[in-house]
Amino acid sequence: MGRMLSGGVIICLTGILAGIMTAQAASFDCVIDPSQKVKLASSVPGLLTNVLVKRGDFVRRNDVVAQLDSALEEATVKVETLKAGSNEEIEAQQTRLILSRNRYERAKSLAAKEYGTLDRLEQMDSELKVGERELALMRQRKQLAELELARSKTALERRAIMAPMDGFVLERTMGPGEFIHQEVSIGTLASLDPLHVETFVPVAYWSILKEGHRAMVNLAPPINERRMAIVSVIDRVFDIASGTFGVRLELPNRDFILPAGQRCTVDFEFNPK
Repeated sequence: MGRMLSGGVIICLTGILAGIMTAQAASFDCVIDPSQKVKLASSVPGLLTNVLVKRGDFVRRNDVVAQLDSALEEATVKVETLKAGSNEEIEAQQTRLILSRNRYERAKSLAAKEYGTLDRLEQMDSELKVGERELALMRQRKQLAELELARSKTALERRAIMAPMDGFVLERTMGPGEFIHQEVSIGTLASLDPLHVETFVPVAYWSILKEGHRAMVNLAPPINERRMAIVSVIDRVFDIASGTFGVRLELPNRDFILPAGQRCTVDFEFNPK
């Protein structure tokens, strides 16, 4: 009787352990997507003179991917550079002010010795003040010229379309000679580091699955690899029809070996409540 009880206990414990092990592992279907996909567009309309990328190219953030016609903007920058870099007008006025101050001091000295008139001294003083104001206006005009130069350079820079991030060119839809405006793009850029793993999890796991939770992603053939990913987004709205909620994981891909657009499974380890 005791042996039978012992055997029953062993069988019961085996069943409990098996249930615990099952509860600790959960696997769900998933898909792997780029973390970002953006259209390469221009902030200003214009005629494309050069497109420097093609499908499959890798580009770094701020790399120039296309160039618009910029002859007018380049000429404007040259003109504004000459205006902003010229100091001759200010230097000439400074020289005139030195002469005016010297004349004023001489007139002041003569008036003190009663060799000059007060009218002449007041005239010299007025000329000096007018010269100082003219110098201030010249300096202001130079500052305005420098601001105009900065604006012209910004307008010129906007004629270049730059990559907003590191990524691969998925497609190129326009070429040199075509007109681009705000409603079209020259192509699409995708960021593959990190990758986004998208899956749906039953609502039973809502209270235990948290951002930062680690999970193992199993990539389908021909990749056949297992990589660790981290939960980054948990949807706050359930899908009523399926009784699930969406979960996103971030999968590092610094070597760009893993492609996006593939199916996978993700294994979580936790105890559902």
